Parts: sequence; structure tokens; C-alpha cells
Amino acid sequence: MAIICKLAITQFRNFNQQYINPGNQLNLFVADNAQGKTNLIEAIYYLGHNRSFKTKSIKEITQINQQQFQLDAQVDRCRIKLEKSKQKTIIHVDHLRLNNSSFLSKILPIQIITPDKGFVVNGTPKNKRSYLDWGVFHVEPDFLSSFKRYNKTLKHVNSLLAQQQEHALDDWFLEISKLSVIVNQLRNNYVQQLKSTNSNKLVEELSSLFLSINSFNYEFKSGWPKEVDAFDSESVYHYLLKNKNYLLKSKYLNYGPHKASLKFFLNNKEESFLSRGQQKTLSIIFWLTQVSLLVKNNVYPVVLIDDLASELDIKKIKTILHYLNHLNVQTFITDIGKDLSFIKDENPTIFSIKNGVITPQ
Repeated sequence: MAIICKLAITQFRNFNQQYINPGNQLNLFVADNAQGKTNLIEAIYYLGHNRSFKTKSIKEITQINQQQFQLDAQVDRCRIKLEKSKQKTIIHVDHLRLNNSSFLSKILPIQIITPDKGFVVNGTPKNKRSYLDWGVFHVEPDFLSSFKRYNKTLKHVNSLLAQQQEHALDDWFLEISKLSVIVNQLRNNYVQQLKSTNSNKLVEELSSLFLSINSFNYEFKSGWPKEVDAFDSESVYHYLLKNKNYLLKSKYLNYGPHKASLKFFLNNKEESFLSRGQQKTLSIIFWLTQVSLLVKNNVYPVVLIDDLASELDIKKIKTILHYLNHLNVQTFITDIGKDLSFIKDENPTIFSIKNGVITPQ
């Protein structure tokens, strides 16, 4: 179970040096605009992913006249320390230095719900893959190694296509066909588990979010054309051979798992025809379904929710928070309005933020 017991933030955005002891379940951060609410969510996200959901620029995150920022947390029995500058990244877990971020994400799985990162329903294929693969990574143990091998092979195939090395392509087409099927099968297995989770207790718990939740559906899109059986390596391989000349002209492989996506429906209506409010609500249901599935697999992610009051009414917010407490996951949520009386039943740990200073209430 991932629980952040202690958190120290140094020279990150408008936080000079802040230290907090969050509660084990619901943590609420109240502040006026531009005081640091989203910066806090971003810092916790960074600690679990070694990247921001807002920017790729270290300069934007590090304080003026400073060269680096530091994030330090006690997560269950592990101490995580991340130091980052433009020149280097240093990550320690219990004084052991990490060479990559995948182990970090295992220790501190983070699920984020924020308009800044984009809603998944009617979102971009890249955003859909990002949310999908976050879940697959935590549920399917073989996914990361297979996904890395696929991307490495894809890079080599694209290099051969760009250099017009036709004679060398066949063997690499065979290899990428095999890896493509593995990645697709793991993703599809995960989607089927999501659908099973979505059809049971979750629907009852979240029924007040949307009256037609039972008709909410989604399907996995493999990234291959319809004539290709994405779960059969021979079918993929023959397609690549058949279209070799076209691919040589394109100079890159424009189909495959790196183009995969999800397609969402409500009452058999495609996501692009849904209202913005429906897209928001269904996105949140999808995110909570992922959290529910992870908990079912004994992975308890930390949930970050930013600026939810601008997206949902009080009844829906209360339903979401009650459900997360029911799942027994730690949640960090920013300001949900001036009237906090409706949240008292969830026993939140409340903090205020003013000019980058975090104070327990």
C-alpha cells in the first residue's frame, strides 16, 4: 500500500522549503488562485514519475537563481529522494541509487485526475495510451520489458526505412510482428479486466455520477488497420511485407502499438458526439475504474485530484471522495470551494497554502 507519510519539497516552483505529514486517506489543500495548489500536485506526481505533467523544462520548475530542486518522501517503509538539475537526475530509494524510473513508479504508483493533463474520453490517442499503459504496467508484470523491446525494435525499423535498406527489413519485420502481438495482448487483457471491474460494484458505488453508467463502454484499438489481426504475428508480418514499398516511401512505420488507442461509447454513441460534461464524467469513471482494478490486485495508488470543483458539482465530488475512501487509498485534492461542510463526513486532513507556505489546519 502506497502511503506518503512525510513529504519535503525544496526549491520546486513557489515552494522554497516545505514539509508536511499527510493523512493516510483524504488530504485537502485549500488556497486562493496562484498560491501553489497545482504546484503541490505536480511535485507529488514528479516524485512518482520522475517527470511533470505540465512541462518538460526543468527551468520552469526550479526557483529563480537556483540550480536544482529536491523532493524527499517517506513512502510506507521506503525513503525516496529525488534531486534534479538541468545536468543530472539523482534518485535514491533507501540510499540505493536508481538507474531508471520504473522501480520508482512501483513504489509510488500515482493516478492523477486533472484538466491540465487532459481528459481521457475524447482525448488524444497519446493521452489515452498514457493512461492505459500506466495501468497495464502495474497489473501485467511482463509489459514493461516487452514494451521496451518493441520500442527499441521500432526505432531500428524506422532507421532502416529512412535509410532505404530494403534488404534488411524482413527479419526486423518478423521481430516487430512478434513483439507487437505481445504488447497488444497485454493491453487487451488489461482492458478486459477493466470492463469486468466496471460492470460490478463500481457501477453501484458511482451510480449517482451518471444515470446511464451501465451503457458506458470502451474498446481497445490496436493501432493496426482493420484487415490485420493484431493478435496474430503472421497476419502482422504479412501486412508489413505486402506494404513494404509504401513504408519505404513513408520512411517510418505508421501503424502498430505505438499508434494504439481506446474508443469510448455511451449508449452506443461515440465519444466525439458526447457533451463536454459527459466526457468529463466518463473520464473520471474510467480513472476510478483503474484505481479499483489496481486495489483488486493489491496495488494501492496515491490519487491526485486538481481543480475538480471547476469540472463537477458537489454531489459528484462527494461521491468520488467517498468511493476513494472506501477503497482505502491516499488522496490529495486541491480546493473544492469555499463551503467544505459536505466533506467533513470523510474526515479529511486539511491544509492551507498561501504564497507557497503549506500550513495544517
